[in-house]
Amino acid sequence: MAVRYMVGTNIDGKAAGVTVEADDALIAALKVKQKNPAATITYVRKHNVRGDRRNPHHDVGKAAAQ
Repeated sequence: MAVRYMVGTNIDGKAAGVTVEADDALIAALKVKQKNPAATITYVRKHNVRGDRRNPHHDVGKAAAQ
């Protein structure tokens, strides 16, 4: 059962948030790290639909699953 997670990253001093579909938080972080090995993972949390609609993030869930 896949859940959406927010993964915070820091790349060369630039912070970003990415939405990923995964079975748990560790897998979500690993998907983001696989996509961009230079990224530092700063946090992982469950996706907040209401709050994230106001501040959209990059979605790599579908791209990482392929």
